[in-house]
Amino acid sequence: MTPTLIRGRTLSFNRAPESIDDSAAYAYESDGALLVEDGVIRACGPYATVKAAAPEGVEEIDHRPHLIVPGFIDTHLHFPQMQVMASYAANLLEWLNTYTFPEECRFVETAHAERIAVRFFDEMVRHGTTTATAYCSVHKASADAFFAESLRRGTCMVAGKVMMDRNAPQGLLDTPQMSYDETRAVIADWHGKGRNHVAITPRFAITSTPEQMEVAKSLVREFPDLHVQTHLSENRDEIAFTCELYPEAKDYTDVYARHGLLGRKSLFGHCIHLSEREADAMSETGSVAVFCPTSNLFLGSGLFPLRALTRRDKPVRVSVASDIGGGTSYSMLKTLDEAYKILQLQGERLNPFDSFYMMTRGNAEALSLVDRIGTLEPGTDADLTVLDMAATPAMALRAEVVNSLADELFLLQTMGDDRSIVEAYVAGKPAKSVLAIA
Repeated sequence: MTPTLIRGRTLSFNRAPESIDDSAAYAYESDGALLVEDGVIRACGPYATVKAAAPEGVEEIDHRPHLIVPGFIDTHLHFPQMQVMASYAANLLEWLNTYTFPEECRFVETAHAERIAVRFFDEMVRHGTTTATAYCSVHKASADAFFAESLRRGTCMVAGKVMMDRNAPQGLLDTPQMSYDETRAVIADWHGKGRNHVAITPRFAITSTPEQMEVAKSLVREFPDLHVQTHLSENRDEIAFTCELYPEAKDYTDVYARHGLLGRKSLFGHCIHLSEREADAMSETGSVAVFCPTSNLFLGSGLFPLRALTRRDKPVRVSVASDIGGGTSYSMLKTLDEAYKILQLQGERLNPFDSFYMMTRGNAEALSLVDRIGTLEPGTDADLTVLDMAATPAMALRAEVVNSLADELFLLQTMGDDRSIVEAYVAGKPAKSVLAIA
């Protein structure tokens, strides 16, 4: 791949900001550049410095005055639920049974799975998301379609075939043995192919028997480097039902602990209603609680206690996600806009540097992939998102009086959407502009 110099204002985080004034937490260049070659960032810094080190005659792409950040990362969403978004239901369990499970039954058909996979990746790129952690359906065909499209586009994705053997329609049920065999087949077929990562994916305790949870435990033991993803404590009725199904467990979190599913590469969607004991268990194992703001509000599940989890004596690792299709926007900007409001309702603040850290480096750290994605560090993969704070007439009017980087980030977070994404680069290649041409 020919070296390319990508110019613009650049922003990347070194660590989590301690306050809105913590400028040591990030690196910002008012006239910056990235030298990209073979899908990797070779250099990043002031334009003059990077230009001087670049090969003679290097191709230049000038995105000034726009802001270049690492590609957005979404740590929890459901690939088969694109056509479930905006479905009217009173709560989680009604929404699952009325809309979601019937829709996921369609993914037994390879042609349907492949069609939705194309649309899924289009929307990711359109909204500046270059990495996502996705649930496929229970059908291996859905995982095959997802990973094949990811390989074609060169994206870094984490995903898994869902495991379910009870409390769902017949068309969505596998068996413990089938879930084991098919998950192993998905791992053999796709893990490490291109930039694909396979996750072990029991949907949640309600839809898996103890026998299937034991299968998940076996897979974790066989493949200790793989991610694990499932759901935890999203809805009070869900919690009560889970405890009825697993009466021997101390609580919902203990169901997963007993089956060896807690750990630093384990992501638990929602975690709104954790007890102190559960939060301690999450902290002690390094497990990740995934904050899904738009979904939590849409389904009326509750307000995620971000500060209570992260500021305790035993802090819990946290990531943030759209949770499509319970979530209502593909945009990580919109996701963090709703996160801000959730904290406001709890008397807390989420400053814009926190938000942009979370959707880039923070989520990369949660996935244990920060050595490859989430920053603009030399040697990492060149996944980039280019942002325009004046993308709409209303934003342009507000931008006239923006006089700080914090103001710009907060404007993007509050008013931005897919129109604010000028370009998304996947492994150094422009991806959003290609959609317009196609």
